[in-house]
Amino acid sequence: MVTPELQPVEQVARISGADVHYWTYRDDLADSAGADRAEAADTVLMVHGLRGTHHGLELITAGLPDHRVVIPDLPGFGDSGPMTGKRHDVAGYAHVITELIERIDGRDRPIVLLGHSFGSIVASEVAATRPELISKLVLINPIATPALRGPRVLLSGLTSAYYTLGRRLPIRAGHSLLSNRWVVLAASRAMTRTKDKQLREFIDSNHLRYFSRFHSPALVSETFVASTTHTVIDHADDIHLPTLLIAGESDEIAPLPGQRALAARMSDAELVVIPNVGHLVHYETPGPAAAAIQRFLGAA
Repeated sequence: MVTPELQPVEQVARISGADVHYWTYRDDLADSAGADRAEAADTVLMVHGLRGTHHGLELITAGLPDHRVVIPDLPGFGDSGPMTGKRHDVAGYAHVITELIERIDGRDRPIVLLGHSFGSIVASEVAATRPELISKLVLINPIATPALRGPRVLLSGLTSAYYTLGRRLPIRAGHSLLSNRWVVLAASRAMTRTKDKQLREFIDSNHLRYFSRFHSPALVSETFVASTTHTVIDHADDIHLPTLLIAGESDEIAPLPGQRALAARMSDAELVVIPNVGHLVHYETPGPAAAAIQRFLGAA
């Protein structure tokens, strides 16, 4: 849902054999805002979660009027093609994001890196391995606890079996299974906490439109495995950048105790908890999330 004044500029970069499509919002900030404001503004690069596309983070983008924002579709999702010669896992995606940062700004001026859900794992690897490219880190619904351990192990096991079956079926049947309307709606409702019927319908319609835009069952299964075998904790001790963690109070995929433990372990992290929201902060409460980010980016 992009307002007329937020129409992005679409570009394509060839990275790791993939045509990576990315969208720049407020690319003309320097011309329209004046040199002083533009010089003070940071570029924010956002990384979406598993089976997401750039569309999911646009509502938060709308709440950051003073910042140029860049959002790619990760390789194999949305409009971006798959990589060649690299796996579609945390390391593969971190390489793509690192190169994209270098192309848009990072060599001359560090950017702000933001990741949601699986994107938080990718962003944390980039922050740990190439900190000179990043000024601040924002993680929304960060994955701080392993999915295949703890109270979610049964659900995670069933989901893993679902993706495995999708990969093993013939491609057309596998894609049909993984993009089944009722399964997508069930996943959407499981992650949603809002009681607002109109908002629920908006979230459901976005998931139905974009959640199944993946290249192949094998690719999405490979990425799912990466999302369940890695966490932000993997790099928590190596990240010394100012970091903002935004958690949903009722998030069952990234439970709050894990967020608190992650914040305590990182050297320079602040945790903001948004009440009555689950794993879809970017859809359910983009305003409060954007306000927290604005404040964080404005801090010295």
